[in-house]
Amino acid sequence: MLSEYLDSAMAQACYELTEQKRYFGTIPVAPGVWSESDNLEACRRELREVLEEWLILSLRRGETLPVIGNCDLNPVAQHA
Repeated sequence: MLSEYLDSAMAQACYELTEQKRYFGTIPVAPGVWSESDNLEACRRELREVLEEWLILSLRRGETLPVIGNCDLNPVAQHA
């Protein structure tokens, strides 16, 4: 399920070529997740690493995560 979440988030990534001829990537549904590199493939790799770190940190903090694709990683409240 984690891989599916990460893959779905990466499918929403946006890339642009800056005036300095560097690639800048973001994932709009994951605030603060971005990368910048000399080439597109390196930008993608770094963006996924940053996404993974963001996901782990968000889970540790107990933050509500965005539902991406069909993946909802938020805990479901269980009633006693």
